[in-house]
Amino acid sequence: MTTNVLILCTHNSARSVLSECMLNHWAKKLGKDVRAYSAGSAPSGRINPYALEALGNAGIDISSVRSKSWDEFVGPSAPEMRIVITVCDSAAAEQCPYWPGSPVKVHWGYPDPSNAPEAERRQAFELTRQAIGYRMLQLLSLPLDRMGNDELQTALVEAYKS
Repeated sequence: MTTNVLILCTHNSARSVLSECMLNHWAKKLGKDVRAYSAGSAPSGRINPYALEALGNAGIDISSVRSKSWDEFVGPSAPEMRIVITVCDSAAAEQCPYWPGSPVKVHWGYPDPSNAPEAERRQAFELTRQAIGYRMLQLLSLPLDRMGNDELQTALVEAYKS
């Protein structure tokens, strides 16, 4: 059974998109039955060009990436999420919708690379992509199909600390 992961950030334009793409990339490469999605509470409607560049430079498929609302994931036809991850502090502080299936929720915050000085922005996005990629590999190393929600919650919190 596919483990669905929803990654949230306010605007769904950078960190959540980097996370979605990196998790899907590594899951496919490693043959893991995991599917990532991303969304925002107030989506910008566009993906940050530096995020697209960082992903493209790493050979990550960006063909289906788009900025979308978290409302797409609360209806009856939405995939049921096992894990919901917030990657920005503002999204973590917001009142999230009810997620069907009571998924495990965790906050893995990253500084916004969009706030880096213009001369350092490309590097900030690349470093954020690498950090997120590492964290997604940690998630994929867990025996997701054999873990209960409490055990999974603990493991995801511990992965953030390392």
